[in-house]
Amino acid sequence: MTKTYRMALWATNLGPRFAGLENWLDHVEAKARDAAAKGARLLVMPEYAAEAWLGFKPPGLRSDQEMAWLAEIGSEALPALCRIAHQAGISLLPGSMPWTLEGRQRNRAWLMTPNGRLTAQDKLCLTPFEKDPLTWDLEPSDTLRLVELDGLRIAVLVCLDVELPALSCLLAPLRPDLILVPSMTANASGHARVFGCAKARAVELMAAVACTGVIGVSPGTTQNDSNVSGNAVYLPCEPALGYTGTLLETQATDGKAGELLFDLVDLPIATIRQLRAAGAEVWPGAWVEPGLAVEEGWQL
Repeated sequence: MTKTYRMALWATNLGPRFAGLENWLDHVEAKARDAAAKGARLLVMPEYAAEAWLGFKPPGLRSDQEMAWLAEIGSEALPALCRIAHQAGISLLPGSMPWTLEGRQRNRAWLMTPNGRLTAQDKLCLTPFEKDPLTWDLEPSDTLRLVELDGLRIAVLVCLDVELPALSCLLAPLRPDLILVPSMTANASGHARVFGCAKARAVELMAAVACTGVIGVSPGTTQNDSNVSGNAVYLPCEPALGYTGTLLETQATDGKAGELLFDLVDLPIATIRQLRAAGAEVWPGAWVEPGLAVEEGWQL
């Protein structure tokens, strides 16, 4: 592979109202073609980008019916999104969407390639809201997938999942190159948690971590009257990578002014791999210490 890998992050604004799924798909296709024309090989959208579909939901749809309905729309949208990836010539992670599995809905992020390959990552750790039987009532996954795309080893950690250091312990021996973090956060505090933890994961894993979150408010929402986020790409904090660990970090916004946040980045994958192999300042690798003891009860 080349020394760098160009990707695009689209902090999708949920504010526009779409007449139907076809209009939304046209919106996504235009952005995919734009990203591909600018040399990007991957376009990433945020968690619950599919909430935009609530703008054309049927009248009288209850909040506890939203996930099943969105999952129905998702099953219709998926083949069309695969066609967009193929026709635009770019890999696509079109955010996350509810997906029905054995009668229950999961929060699923699909990743598709121009040549028709397809995989999915379901969210592992749900927020209290996502588990509430009176609202969305989702089911978590128990599997984390590491996939290869364009020669990169990639994992998808959906929003809250990136806040779990235990996942770094599982991933570190597998030497991922890139972690993708689609997110939805209602407030600046949630945005800071997700993006702050993402930067820590970049240091722990000696990998690039790319984050994007929804902004704005869907016209049909019953639950999410605020979404605050942006785009960011974090790297290991190494001199060869610019010292600070931040390749991109946009200012967090609520999107209510109609902001359009779309960023292209060139990931220095070759340099990251070289540092991971040898030459990092102090990185201990996939550190484990089986003999480590934790002592309690000390009082001063």
